[in-house]
Amino acid sequence: MPDRRILYVSPHQIAVFHWQAGTVSNDASFESSNHGVAAFREYLTNHPHSIFSILANLPEEGFQIETIPFLQRRDRDAVITRKLSQLFYTTPYTASLSLGYEKTRRKDEKLLLAALTGQATLEPWVDALREARIALTGIYSLPFIGEMLLSKARITDERCIVLTLQDQSIRETYFENGKLHFSRLSQLNNTSIVGIAQSFAAEAIKLQQYLLSQRLIARNQTLRALIVAHPQALPAIETSCISTEALNYQFLSTDECSHQLGLKNAPASSHIDTLFAHVVATKAPVAQFAKEPLRHDYHLWQLRKVLYGLGTIALIGCLVFSCRQFYSAYSHNSEASDVAEQAQLARQRYEDIARTFPPIPTSNETLRQIMNRYTELESGGSTPELLFLDISKGLAQAPAIDLDSIDWKGPAATTATTNSTQAPPDGNQRALLKGTVNLGSRATPRQLLTAFEDFVEALRSNPLLAVKVTQQPFDTDSGKALRSGSANVTETGARPFALEITRRKAP
Repeated sequence: MPDRRILYVSPHQIAVFHWQAGTVSNDASFESSNHGVAAFREYLTNHPHSIFSILANLPEEGFQIETIPFLQRRDRDAVITRKLSQLFYTTPYTASLSLGYEKTRRKDEKLLLAALTGQATLEPWVDALREARIALTGIYSLPFIGEMLLSKARITDERCIVLTLQDQSIRETYFENGKLHFSRLSQLNNTSIVGIAQSFAAEAIKLQQYLLSQRLIARNQTLRALIVAHPQALPAIETSCISTEALNYQFLSTDECSHQLGLKNAPASSHIDTLFAHVVATKAPVAQFAKEPLRHDYHLWQLRKVLYGLGTIALIGCLVFSCRQFYSAYSHNSEASDVAEQAQLARQRYEDIARTFPPIPTSNETLRQIMNRYTELESGGSTPELLFLDISKGLAQAPAIDLDSIDWKGPAATTATTNSTQAPPDGNQRALLKGTVNLGSRATPRQLLTAFEDFVEALRSNPLLAVKVTQQPFDTDSGKALRSGSANVTETGARPFALEITRRKAP
């Protein structure tokens, strides 16, 4: 929380109230003299980081009610500025307060234009604040705080006056529908309880008569008068202030008022300067009289506060993110350690179990190669079954063919044999057939060759088979007599042959 101080300016002195956590204490006071202003400047040097507000309770005030057309923001501000400069051209301390819109088709806006015309009283203190570069929230006038008193007291009368005691004076403020319309300050000559009670009664009657003369109230209209005083002074005030047809008095104790406004330390007397200072510190009125150049340092303080807040949020965000990353890294390290420990335990269990296995008659590498070969044979149709079926179909059509051997090579073994000229492509099967053509001893070479060619054609009728003759039963070169292609010719007339058959993978 910032260190807040409220400067209560009266015609004769300035009192400094220190607000902290709902309590208000009198910090210092300075007389309206050269010596007092010098002491105030020294006081400001001791509190350069405090936030100051000025609460003015001056008799030199001006109030004027004006009506302007319904305008947008910029045009409205321009019209209000022009009217303030026309009405109160002798002082820079002016303010405006909207009193609402008229219920007509034009919706004209009703404004209260106010000014602190006692410029000479404010200037020494304002100059000291300006030279010390103090953050000034604004200059507030005491009558505008009365609206909050009525709101907390739940007084919603159409017309009402509020009388309060502060700084050896009585503040008399007139409200319509909870909005300020007029205020004046009367000096208090007798400060005793009886004198204060009589002054309240006399001033209430004077203000009622003034409002009646200004035609602000009707002649037969009863006006409510709210008096705020200390509980010990209320009995004497109630005795002096007796309600009539013209005035209806209502009394509010300072203790009750402090409780409603949130002030923890109620005023010790009927003077409610500290109560008004608390309102300025917690919920200042909308209308204030300081121009923007005077509030420049306060705006800088607000900007610094926003930047500090953003920096704090960023720092907290970084801390939260770093803590999250640290926790995540710690969790991952813990999980990695657990996994490594479990892997080590699994490895030890495997080694313990492996020691119980019987010894293998071959090496692990050889066993692995055998298993890989077996897996290849099991997958992808790499067994000789289909090729043997195709060969069997060809043999069924050639009864004169006798097979002696079949040398089968699968896809994983594609190395060419001595009788092959080219290895089969990857994924194909290959078989080297060796056999004889046997039609008996009386068969002619032409008959044997025809039987052999029928067998080859039967095999080639299968589109998946590629047949290559590597050994003919007879030499068939032109210009030569038919004779066996091998020297090993049996007495039965059988003629040997050899075929290389390649089976492609089915599409």
